[in-house]
Amino acid sequence: MLNIKITDSDFIGGSPEYLDTVSRYAARGVLFNSRGQVAMMHMAELGLYKLPGGGMEEGESPEEAFVREIKEETGCDAEVIRRLGYVEEHKNRNGFLQHSHCYLAKARHVTGTTSLTAAEEQLGMSVQWLSAAQALDIMGNAVAGGRDNHAKLFMLMRDRAILKEAVEFMEKEGFL
Repeated sequence: MLNIKITDSDFIGGSPEYLDTVSRYAARGVLFNSRGQVAMMHMAELGLYKLPGGGMEEGESPEEAFVREIKEETGCDAEVIRRLGYVEEHKNRNGFLQHSHCYLAKARHVTGTTSLTAAEEQLGMSVQWLSAAQALDIMGNAVAGGRDNHAKLFMLMRDRAILKEAVEFMEKEGFL
């Protein structure tokens, strides 16, 4: 079960510093289809991939938020299979603590109709279905090559950890 705290020190060295107040609660994770492929959100403008997910709305449970985010970003109806844990991102440089609830979900019905935000559209966000091995390679290479952008590193490290946890479970349970 994931229980990860990422801090600025993971990238710039020094002792970890933890923030006390959560700035944003989010829900995110891995969505897979009947062929065992995982949904990766490609942001064409940044040349990056991320997992589906985003901020929780008032009154939503984390699981409800994840299912909503999947629908908005991928156009899929989904069923949550397992809670994977959580990731805390302690971004001391900008005083921002994000707490992400993490899940594994299976795509049930694909409508193909997304509801992206203006910012997501501007980034050229689209879903790409990749094998678990391809997704892990892409995320691993991005983390290794992303040392020039502090903010992106948080996202990349977070999503790679979530993806690894999900793939290990999927392999163990025979989903892959």
